[in-house]
Amino acid sequence: MSRRIGLRHLAVILSLAFLGSAAVQRPAGESPILILISFDGWRWDYIDRQPAPNLKALAARGVRATAMIPSFPVLTFPNHYTIVTGLHPEHHGIVGNTMRDPSMPERFTQSSETAKDGRWWGGEPVWVSAIRQGRRAGTMFWPGSEAAIGGVRPTYWKPYDKKFGTLDRVAQALEWLALPAGTQPSFVSLYFEEVDTAGHDFGPDSPELAIAARHLDEALGRLVEGVHRLGLDDRTSIVIVSDHGMTPTSYDRVIYLDALIDLSTVDIIESGSNLQINPRDGDAEGLYRKLHGKHPQLAIYKRDEVPLALHFRASPRIPAIVGVPADGWSATSGQRLVQEELHVAAHGYTPTTRDMGALFVAAGPPLKSGIVVAPFENTHVYDLLCRILEITPAKNDGSPGATRGFFR
Repeated sequence: MSRRIGLRHLAVILSLAFLGSAAVQRPAGESPILILISFDGWRWDYIDRQPAPNLKALAARGVRATAMIPSFPVLTFPNHYTIVTGLHPEHHGIVGNTMRDPSMPERFTQSSETAKDGRWWGGEPVWVSAIRQGRRAGTMFWPGSEAAIGGVRPTYWKPYDKKFGTLDRVAQALEWLALPAGTQPSFVSLYFEEVDTAGHDFGPDSPELAIAARHLDEALGRLVEGVHRLGLDDRTSIVIVSDHGMTPTSYDRVIYLDALIDLSTVDIIESGSNLQINPRDGDAEGLYRKLHGKHPQLAIYKRDEVPLALHFRASPRIPAIVGVPADGWSATSGQRLVQEELHVAAHGYTPTTRDMGALFVAAGPPLKSGIVVAPFENTHVYDLLCRILEITPAKNDGSPGATRGFFR
């Protein structure tokens, strides 16, 4: 990933240096500021295993979870949207990175125009909650932020561009926060995919992942420094999360679907670490019989029999058959492996498996300092975000009580 800073953003950062400790003091009564950051694919234990002095410093003056439990399926889009809505994927409707909806003709994918269609995105993300309650919000690449959800877009937002460098993203967030009263956002989100990419391509223990982790930690340091120079420390909370962890895969741990079924008779929506599949002839029972119990490392369920603990039955977008490979196994086909290589590591498995655990660190004026909390589900984050912002949350699947102890 490019880490070059654009000239306009460099000017913003340099201008912050002149503010120093003499930055203008904000009058009492101004709204709190929340910065929500995603380190996509940052496994729960990377904070201790990787070079991350700024992240560790933030955790030391705030709240850190030993792990955060993602929602099923443990994929990028469903979990990012759960974090900002407090809803399980079966309730907010983003049930995969790829989806079909019986009422819509086109398939949803992360990179297609369908991802910008508000009809796919249910619930109320925190930026919509903030705007509906009189605040402003800026989002940098958070999944869902390019769509008008409930008819509302973020006040400030950018279309996703992976080439937009890590430090450029920080500079844009600081530029928004440097806006004058009346235009300054009280909610800002940032998204970084660098660690996730390194994890998939090189593995959790690779030098490449360590480099990516260092880049993100440096970006966090730049952000914290910029907030300080803007004189916003007494108003600003920073919450850092990841959507999931990561576990190694292997060509020795492949479940070949084409050895079990005729692939021309099915529509495979998701495959690999999570299997979502529809029979083309509508015979879900017949497809279930062909797959169930046929491989010891693949659990197969009909949609209405998915374990209740996974919260993955209620949406019509959930395919007729759902498969959950054992941790580190991949359900795919020989034909697909000819076309593309298997990732070195993956996510998508049962949320409570050790390697799927995610990151949670939060620090700011309303939060306790220096505490470590037990693992909790990511559905509870939305209520926490709303409490920090001092806004009323929309209906969700989380519980304010789950994070009440995080606050002073």
